[in-house]
Amino acid sequence: MSKRLLLLATAAALAVALVAVSVGSASADPTRTYEVTIINLTDGQPLTPPAVATHKNKSDVFEVGDPASNGVQQIAENGNLEPLLDALAADKGVSESFQAPGGPLVPAGTPGAEMFGDSTTFTINGGPGALYFSYVSMLICTNDGFTGADSLRLPQKVGDVVSVDSDAYDAGTEVNTEYFGDIVPPCQGLIGVTGDPGTGASNEDLAEGGVITHHDGIVGDSDLLPDTHGWSNPVASITIERIG
Repeated sequence: MSKRLLLLATAAALAVALVAVSVGSASADPTRTYEVTIINLTDGQPLTPPAVATHKNKSDVFEVGDPASNGVQQIAENGNLEPLLDALAADKGVSESFQAPGGPLVPAGTPGAEMFGDSTTFTINGGPGALYFSYVSMLICTNDGFTGADSLRLPQKVGDVVSVDSDAYDAGTEVNTEYFGDIVPPCQGLIGVTGDPGTGASNEDLAEGGVITHHDGIVGDSDLLPDTHGWSNPVASITIERIG
């Protein structure tokens, strides 16, 4: 082989090698698939279907000590997931977001539990760089209580499992009157009581400019009863397995 042909052959081999390296680098961080289960651990507090997301570290959904975003406020006060899901969909750091399947997560043993169940299981994907999972779910029989996890590190390898519990939080956006008239209508039907039908809209007269804190629980000086609607933390558990 002439020197010129040898150089051409070497160059061609190098080009193939570079292409292989490039392809390998591009596929080094593929889309990952996870199976997630969220379980209601309370005795009397139904939870809304969670708003869930996989995302990069910079996409914080909520933070204790900070004011609640409009999306978190709407879930915590009204069980309205749409504003938060819209915000997540518009966030470039979010890989995938949606409402978890199924109805409210009703505690086992309460009226309707046999219809809705007390857990939800679903699959969710995480694209390149999306190494975190977050979710938010309203404590339905509260003024502005919610539970969730922010920036939970996803399991790295196929078969790895991450399991954590989540506490109850107060969004700090509405006074805790504990009056059925100020709470979303599904509350009473889900726990088998009747009274004022409630409301699915925020009340400006009850607005408070607070920050997210750990919830103090049900006081019991109005319609809500500590023994019926109260809880001890944690209020939910989250299990995540990487399956693909």
